[in-house]
Amino acid sequence: MADTRHALIVIDVQNDFCPGGALAVTEGDQIVPGINALMDEFEAVVLTQDWHPDGHSSFASQHPGKSPMEMTQMPYGPQVLWPDHCVQGSQGAAFHRDLNTDRADMVIRKGFRRAIDSYSAFFENDHETPTGLEGYLRTRGIERLTMVGLATDFCVNFSAVDAARLGFEVTVRQDLCRGIDLDGSLAAAQQGMRDAGVTLA
Repeated sequence: MADTRHALIVIDVQNDFCPGGALAVTEGDQIVPGINALMDEFEAVVLTQDWHPDGHSSFASQHPGKSPMEMTQMPYGPQVLWPDHCVQGSQGAAFHRDLNTDRADMVIRKGFRRAIDSYSAFFENDHETPTGLEGYLRTRGIERLTMVGLATDFCVNFSAVDAARLGFEVTVRQDLCRGIDLDGSLAAAQQGMRDAGVTLA
């Protein structure tokens, strides 16, 4: 019987983060079968979905003279500028067609406020504005989280670190994640997760 205090959090397994997408993560689609198989081991399954309005402030297209993957300064801190991706209602924002979305108890959409990006499943990038996920998990009595998805060094990393800081016991299944690795971001994220008390499996 599945442990009712343990939830699977599936981060951003969407078309734009898979091969052929606007912000493709290498081998991003290869983790889908393993994630589907893992779902049966959990009573609670939550999916997160990047969900940006047209013209989101994190898009390089909104910053004249800037290119994707360059950095800029936002009121809430440094921000990577991305290609336009996961625009609300677009095919790119849809979950990968093979992902078993029927097993999801909840879908958390993030990044829908035009002026602020949101990597974490728990907070926007100001590290203050909550998504509501913590409250949902607490009301279900969930204490332990296993995280999988895309990308290891951004949304998985931010979600795992925030969850650990909130007091959850967190494991990241690296075999069911894939990273972007922007200028060493993958190794830095792995170290940051370990420092926060996250178990990398």
